[in-house]
Amino acid sequence: MTHSDAGRYSAKHSPGVSPDEKIAAAVRLRVREGELACADAERICLEQGAAMADVGRTVDLLEVRINRCQLGLFGYAAEGKIVRPESPVIPEFEKTIRSRLSDGRLPCTAAWEIAAAWKIPRLKVSSACEELKIKIKPCQLGAF
Repeated sequence: MTHSDAGRYSAKHSPGVSPDEKIAAAVRLRVREGELACADAERICLEQGAAMADVGRTVDLLEVRINRCQLGLFGYAAEGKIVRPESPVIPEFEKTIRSRLSDGRLPCTAAWEIAAAWKIPRLKVSSACEELKIKIKPCQLGAF
């Protein structure tokens, strides 16, 4: 969805789909000014035993905007994204990233898994991807 689609997130889903009420209640507790931080969405997943995609769908159906992507890709006020290229990328790390590409892109889920395996912040993975000119997509919440 583009910025012009802001506030019409439910349009990404089939007509008649309704939000999961347990997840919706948890979202409503954390939403601030119509926005929910990615980290809060992750907490909801853990608390509810839900998949990120289910939380993302519920957030869309509630017309809530996701902000503060944990990979630094979107949702940071005027800057939009905070991720910056980081060089050099050590060859072993690059090989790990490239081994997880799907259609030339690194799925968000894979970025999180790489960060966990390497015991590094998630932003370090996206910074390496910026340096390597690798797009991270799709978002596990469905934001992009």
